[in-house]
Amino acid sequence: MRSAKLMLAVVSIAASASLVACGSSSSDGASDTAAAPAAVNGAEKAAAKTSKTGKVSANNAPESELVAALHAAGVPNPDRWAHEVIEYRPYAADDTKLTSLRKNLAKHKPGEKTIDKIVSALTVP
Repeated sequence: MRSAKLMLAVVSIAASASLVACGSSSSDGASDTAAAPAAVNGAEKAAAKTSKTGKVSANNAPESELVAALHAAGVPNPDRWAHEVIEYRPYAADDTKLTSLRKNLAKHKPGEKTIDKIVSALTVP
């Protein structure tokens, strides 16, 4: 139930962010976020951070940012894979291709395309 609510929140935020970006006349967007509930506002910030950079830190991003980034990358079941990314932390700074994460994710047999999508959403600072 929690993952379904989280997925609904992420999808709602992504849709809202798209609408705000396309139709907002405000240059700072303050009027749009001021009316948002606190729970949505935090997830909206995570989605906004993801959309600006395209990638999030595999080592430092909170779960909400990981879920948003994986969802944006087209990863199926992004909340599950965000949990796995967190479970295998930390990642070595010189492992820019996230080879250790790839090996650990392969244990779950998600398929090479899914692993590629997961890694494409992440960076190691």
